[in-house]
Amino acid sequence: MTAITTSSLPMVLDVVEAVRVERLSASYVRVELGGPALADFGVDGDLLDQRIKLVFPHGGGPLPSCEGADESWFSTWQARPVEERGHMRTYTVRELRGSGAGTRLVVDFVLHEDGGHAGPGSSWAAGAVAGDRLVLIGPRRGHDYGGIEFAPGAADRVLLAGDETAVPAACAVLAQLPGSARGAAFLEVPVSGDVQDVPHPAGVSLVWLPRDGRPLGSLLQAAVLAHLGTATDVGVDVAVDVAGEEVDPDLWETPTYSSSGEPVEAPAVSVGHGPSTGSGHRLDDLYAWIAGESAVVTGLRRALVTGLGMDRRQVAFMGYWRRGVAMRS
Repeated sequence: MTAITTSSLPMVLDVVEAVRVERLSASYVRVELGGPALADFGVDGDLLDQRIKLVFPHGGGPLPSCEGADESWFSTWQARPVEERGHMRTYTVRELRGSGAGTRLVVDFVLHEDGGHAGPGSSWAAGAVAGDRLVLIGPRRGHDYGGIEFAPGAADRVLLAGDETAVPAACAVLAQLPGSARGAAFLEVPVSGDVQDVPHPAGVSLVWLPRDGRPLGSLLQAAVLAHLGTATDVGVDVAVDVAGEEVDPDLWETPTYSSSGEPVEAPAVSVGHGPSTGSGHRLDDLYAWIAGESAVVTGLRRALVTGLGMDRRQVAFMGYWRRGVAMRS
């Protein structure tokens, strides 16, 4: 690919190169990316759970060219045969290091090596070495880009919950929370060796949930509901399984957007007058950020919003992936 040499686009669209590759654990590979375009990468504020796009070459072939790219680049890219355009996937910025020409973008990749679920991103990361190249699409400092969903507003407490695919985003958020933050984070990972040492405020408890062979989502759902005091207090179904027809593979429910088309103009709950659990745990001062496999997230959404009556503007539920369904760009 020929690198873009102008700053006319409202986003960074350029080639980046792996400058360091580190196997963190059985399920994670950390890749530090570098390139001249990263000098302009950033947002006006904290990155939090900032999403980016990465384009991986198809079958070890060449990267697609974006020479002369303009704001119609996406439709042009889509029109190419897959052999030429490669595979686009969404990832989260784990960390941004350095500045100027020395800026480095850190991305943590999940290796879906068991059960034949490895996609182009996982496969690329599993064999990545310094010098391997990708195409990056991300925010350019000074321009609106979107891609940040963590927005607790004036909430007194935060709740983060996710599976292995949400760990990079959740860990990035935890590292950027103010020291005064209060709440809890529950992160489910495939095996005990995936537990990481992550900086977080003293007032936010961090609980790792290694499955070690147990069903996906089983530990996460139970831990979240137990934390909220709901497991025995109210009639909330804590079952992991959700009927297939009830799962939106594109599940994305935030205070400002609903993938189902559900209205998002519901009035905000007044502090002190919102729902509580049977044990008296208040929910009106809580902001919940929950991400991971769509069926698991659907179950938690049903429990918190439908079962407990949490206001939709207090929650963000994001299906990062769906078992048995190929991820799209």
